[in-house]
Amino acid sequence: MWRRFPATASPTRCGGSSTNCPNATTSWRKRVSEPAERVHVALEERAYDVVIGQGLIAAAGDYLGPLLSKKRAVIVTDSTVAAHHLRPLQAALAQAGIDSAALELPAGEATKCWARLEEVCDWLLAQKVERRDVVIALGGGVIGDLAGFAAAILRRGVRFVQIPTSLLAQVDSSVGGKTGINTAHGKNLIGAFHQPALVLADTGILDTLPPRDLLAGYGEVVKYGLLGDAAFFEWLEANGPALAAGDAAARRHAVRRSVEMKAGIVARDETEQGERALLNLGHTFCHALEAATGYSGRLLHGEGVAIGCALAFELSARLGLCPQEDPSRVRAHLHAMGMKTDLRDIPGDLPGAEALIGLMAQDKKVQDGQLRFILARGIGQAFVTSDVPAEALRGLLQEALAA
Repeated sequence: MWRRFPATASPTRCGGSSTNCPNATTSWRKRVSEPAERVHVALEERAYDVVIGQGLIAAAGDYLGPLLSKKRAVIVTDSTVAAHHLRPLQAALAQAGIDSAALELPAGEATKCWARLEEVCDWLLAQKVERRDVVIALGGGVIGDLAGFAAAILRRGVRFVQIPTSLLAQVDSSVGGKTGINTAHGKNLIGAFHQPALVLADTGILDTLPPRDLLAGYGEVVKYGLLGDAAFFEWLEANGPALAAGDAAARRHAVRRSVEMKAGIVARDETEQGERALLNLGHTFCHALEAATGYSGRLLHGEGVAIGCALAFELSARLGLCPQEDPSRVRAHLHAMGMKTDLRDIPGDLPGAEALIGLMAQDKKVQDGQLRFILARGIGQAFVTSDVPAEALRGLLQEALAA
């Protein structure tokens, strides 16, 4: 269903709730005045900034204005995000004289599909979106991937801006230009590299996330420490609980450091020819588990990443690659954060080890029929390998399923 939301006559957000309080403008300006930080993604003519801070949605018109060839933008979002953030965004654009129209889609991983891609493309064409226009992806990873892919293929490439509204999207999926959809054969198997023109990571809106969604995003945050920054993982061990409890400084630092790490890797390997594959730590297991659970609410992506990281470290230890205490340390931190750590934490039945291995065989990292894994020589020391004995993988999964 296509819906146009007027940019005028919207409620003002004051103190985190919708109200018509007289100090609304002052409250917005206070949040906007807090200095934002920028992380530059150095990709030559495709370079862009990731802006991190509180109050960025309220200042969206100031950030987007210079990108627009005409004072109009289109927004793709989902029903859950729209209830919290669509009207404030459209009001901010209107304050800068920018007209906007919005398409609201159902929330959830199932939206990343062929049918919704067709719907988004048809709507953008009906809106007469041109190559110099800007498509705004307002939402989590699902909306960012879907809207970004639509922008990539529409008229052979339309600019888009990411406004990620989940922790997972802010630290991972909104940065780096990976866009795409899922199919019955696997996750993200249809897609394109299409870099955004700008990313606005408003850390203040993380307060609106349900605890489960926030912790799912934390699975991607932990991944960065595990793959390449042991000091960051130590910082998370000390500060993760504060981040989960709402500490603004902790959340901002975690987002910034995660984005810094991803930006550096993407700048060195934009299209995943080598080093960028490290960002898939935990994802080979995760994608198979997501397929096995039907991309449903049984398992959120970040939850699958956390379980996948724990399994990757367990496999590394069994192969004699990392210290035996590292898998326990990883699980201990995830458990302390109240996160899923094992296959038994996923509700409902799972297929057997052979079926899961079959699902892994559809992973994008498969080369010449060989499945590549991201394993570790220790915390902060991940590497890519195809040298994983089949019996070791099978044994790990069989034990995990039987536990």
